[in-house]
Amino acid sequence: MSLSQTVLHEMADRLHDAEKNRIPIEPLTSAYEGFEEENAYSVQNINAARAAREGKRLVGYKVGLTSREAQRQFNVFRPDYGHLFDSMAVLEETPIQLSGLIQPKIEGEIAFILGKDLKGPGVTIVDALNAVDYAVNAVEIVDSRIRDWKISAPDTIADNGSSALFVLSGLRKRIESLDLPSIGMAFSQNGEVRVTGAGAAVMGNPLSAVVFLANELGRMDKSLLAGEVVLSGALSSMLSIAPGDVFACEMHGLGRLNLRFAGKDAR
Repeated sequence: MSLSQTVLHEMADRLHDAEKNRIPIEPLTSAYEGFEEENAYSVQNINAARAAREGKRLVGYKVGLTSREAQRQFNVFRPDYGHLFDSMAVLEETPIQLSGLIQPKIEGEIAFILGKDLKGPGVTIVDALNAVDYAVNAVEIVDSRIRDWKISAPDTIADNGSSALFVLSGLRKRIESLDLPSIGMAFSQNGEVRVTGAGAAVMGNPLSAVVFLANELGRMDKSLLAGEVVLSGALSSMLSIAPGDVFACEMHGLGRLNLRFAGKDAR
């Protein structure tokens, strides 16, 4: 169903205001009849253009809902994507403030750094292999501007893939040196391993996330560009975050990434 530009901009404004004021809203799918995936990407693009006007620089994309577990959790059965801006990048070991977030969660992912431009449609896993230079241990802090994470596919797509922040390890590995599906992950919270996972959880091969993204962007005549980062999607389930939490994401062949969240009294 095609919705008017007025309605789409109204949705984008609601999500923008929710993020700015840190007050979640009810699902857009329950407030707007006929709100579907195509409309949702239009809403996402409206807010991405707003971010660019505000001086934020696009540095890549995140792919989400790439594992069967995540899809079952939210009753969504197709991956999605969102934009990554420089303002969303956090340095490893830098205390992360929770005050700017609403209902954040955290997950371990593999990030890819492109060495060549990549444009769909028709991109294959071989094309992605030739275009990607490095794989990196990464963590994404996701957040939802939709109350209580009661999201469907159009809700999370409109909400920029429920993105918030991301952290990349400083260790880069050439992907030809890695067996990507077999990369094992152990994700610890306050010294205790909470979840484990493997690269194969991401569409059978995390590089498939790059293929999906390039082909989806290609439908809109957009390209992935050399130097951009692509977050593959989670290797395991999300974890909740509390002030003062310390996390460590260890991946075989990609090292260990450490991050911590500021305590309640931090300013």
